[in-house]
Amino acid sequence: MEGLKKINFKKYSLLKGDASFRKFYRKKNKKSSSIIVFAKKEKKKNLLDYASVNKLLLNHKISVPKLISENYKKNIIEIEDIGKTTLYSELKKGNKKKIINKLLKELIKIQNIKINKIKNFQNKFYKIKKYSNKILLDEAKLFLNWYLPEYYKGKKAKYIKNIFIKIFKKMCAQLKNNNKTFVHRDFHVSNIMLHKKRLYIIDSQDALFGNIAYDLASLIDDVRLETTKNFKKSVYDKYFSLNKKKINKKNFKSDFIILSILRNFKIIGIFKRLHKRDKKQKYLKLIPHAWRLIEDRLIEKKNLKELKINIDKYFPKRVRYKI
Repeated sequence: MEGLKKINFKKYSLLKGDASFRKFYRKKNKKSSSIIVFAKKEKKKNLLDYASVNKLLLNHKISVPKLISENYKKNIIEIEDIGKTTLYSELKKGNKKKIINKLLKELIKIQNIKINKIKNFQNKFYKIKKYSNKILLDEAKLFLNWYLPEYYKGKKAKYIKNIFIKIFKKMCAQLKNNNKTFVHRDFHVSNIMLHKKRLYIIDSQDALFGNIAYDLASLIDDVRLETTKNFKKSVYDKYFSLNKKKINKKNFKSDFIILSILRNFKIIGIFKRLHKRDKKQKYLKLIPHAWRLIEDRLIEKKNLKELKINIDKYFPKRVRYKI
């Protein structure tokens, strides 16, 4: 607490940020270093909720950056410095099999968490909510609210929007698994750090209790990391060989495909929003890959033919692959 009474940000190194409203600073002295997280906007989610979920994960022996101190009134928390090595950078070097196996074991540990509440640093209980179909639908609608208006306006836009909302609702209704699994919600290799030979999970503030297939879909169909279909299949199969739970594989696969598609629609919407609202252009180049991930999963699921027809009709390939 003492260390955060007065903060002069000019003394610290501003780190490369993410897609959130947070800013990260490295605080260094001769003996140690830590990270100052500053969030004036959406500070409850980015500071209080983030620290709460991390505390719950720590209690279940999942490595995350530990909270060192906080000054919530000043919009800051101080957390453990876990370096700058992401699994994304490690996978680019090679040795994918060993890393992925370790990561899948960590995911399974996370999915075994049953407790959904924890005392936060304000000594109040924080409860992790359920990943309802309404939330899933609202996320998919980000595509319709931010990407669709780039190509359609007025009545035409409204007409197309209603078509896709009906399809998205049908997809949500097809989901088989219940919402009883801890879901990180952004589980991909850029959100996993390697520090002192251990995997550390970051960006956990959006965690919910939801569908068991969601985080695996987010890991395998990662918009930031292009991998072959064979690699994706090998990771998917390895997950089941490592998992001791009794899982209905047919239902899991169906949910996996639906959630991957809905997630990538959400991602396209978020990336377009980051560009238009927040003036962050670097994510635009990833949109064509998100479209390809959707296309590949549609090939596997024949009962989503209506979605494919409407994608091809209103967002043909010349639109989808345009940055």
